[in-house]
Amino acid sequence: MPYEPPTHTVERSLRATTGAKVIAGVDEVGRGAWAGPVTVCAAVTGLRRPPMGLTDSKLLTVKRRTEMAAELRQWVTAYALGHASPEEIDGRGMTAALRLAAMRALEALPVRPDAVILDGKHDYLGAPWTVRTVIKGDQSCVAVAAASVIAKVYRDKMMAELGLDHADFGFAANAGYPSPVHKAALEERGPTPYHRLSWAYLDALPRWRHLKKTRVWMDGGVPEIEGQLGFDF
Repeated sequence: MPYEPPTHTVERSLRATTGAKVIAGVDEVGRGAWAGPVTVCAAVTGLRRPPMGLTDSKLLTVKRRTEMAAELRQWVTAYALGHASPEEIDGRGMTAALRLAAMRALEALPVRPDAVILDGKHDYLGAPWTVRTVIKGDQSCVAVAAASVIAKVYRDKMMAELGLDHADFGFAANAGYPSPVHKAALEERGPTPYHRLSWAYLDALPRWRHLKKTRVWMDGGVPEIEGQLGFDF
């Protein structure tokens, strides 16, 4: 299916309205997974013409995405990755974990960005960063699209490596996201050390439900875990 290539329109707008010179595109992967970290990439691209075919990582085949990531790592001005572990997701909730991973990525860049383009409608980053949120930014903004591809390929490789000792879960194919293979392995073997233990899928696993972790706010309330999927899919 044909798609419009990403542009530097948002970057140019930020430069004009805020005076920003270094602008990072930020995207995450792993938010809806049951296992593994949430990974964020921050990419700085400047206003150069991007590689042909760059778009949201989800629109690319595995082969093309892998090739594109290798090209992008040489093409971008700078990029860095940040992660929040399953334990941090369980303890803090997804929104706070996303912020933690994004902060780690941004702070690992060789130059601190003056502004950030964040994929989606929700600013999970906040002060002191100057943030512009863009719905479907991973399709429309060059820097965000680059971050999307680099993050996806890196995390997929990481999950494949983590899955070497847990072959029944199929992490190399599903990257920790729900799949029939993943569901069957959970029912039979229970969660691995890489699973998020505060998530709703454990409610449907009587043998393993005792492992579920519940976060409690200081007022005694139980927070909602954002972005998770239950066991029925």
